[in-house]
Amino acid sequence: MQIHTFGDKNNKVVMLIHGMLTPWQMWQDAIAYFEKDYYVVVPELDAHTQYEVSHYKSVEDEADKIKEYIKENLDGKVYMLCGLSMGGRIAATIAKDKSLLIERLVLDGAPLKKMPGILVSIMKSSYKSIIKKSKARDKKIIESCKKDFLPEDKIMDFLAVADKMEDASIDNILESVFSDFEYVKYNSDMKILFMHGTKGNESVSMKCAAMMKKVNPQTVIKCYKGYAHARLACFEQPKWIKEVEAWMMG
Repeated sequence: MQIHTFGDKNNKVVMLIHGMLTPWQMWQDAIAYFEKDYYVVVPELDAHTQYEVSHYKSVEDEADKIKEYIKENLDGKVYMLCGLSMGGRIAATIAKDKSLLIERLVLDGAPLKKMPGILVSIMKSSYKSIIKKSKARDKKIIESCKKDFLPEDKIMDFLAVADKMEDASIDNILESVFSDFEYVKYNSDMKILFMHGTKGNESVSMKCAAMMKKVNPQTVIKCYKGYAHARLACFEQPKWIKEVEAWMMG
């Protein structure tokens, strides 16, 4: 894992955690916006490091590394912790640590429930195929990524991630991300925003958002009709920023 920082360290901290197969640079617009007033911290998760091979063990392992960084470098405080998809699962796990002071938690499309083993197996096969074809620079898969996964200006960063990713990490990611999640009552002062779309597998996020609100009534749910998983953050980040900032100041 690598940690990237931007802005003045004396300011409050905003941490942005990317999703599976997504490069940390996906947060480029959010970094540019928030670094003016905040100290922005962006983890480059294991198995997603672009300049060296790294190994993903589990959500808990990634969360532990980030928690250690927060305690050692940020005085145990994060003003706003944001996680997209897999990053949301990691963020929700970090927020359980009562020794940390996290004032705001943003979960976008966070998968916080166990999925059937057969579905996880299908996803493993699919993601391994995507990575293999991406390493081979298959034109069809790259065009598909531009359409459904990341904007064109982030594709080279995605390919750098794909070049270093190993099948074992894909297995570990999917087994861990789609394992059981224990919902806990967070600090009642922690504001929580759960964002999700309505298309495709966003039905999972919708159920997770409802459960989060049941356990933590302070949760605000924002539903974006017609949006696929992670679409808003990846393809319309300026809008994502406005939505998050409006909630932050509300």
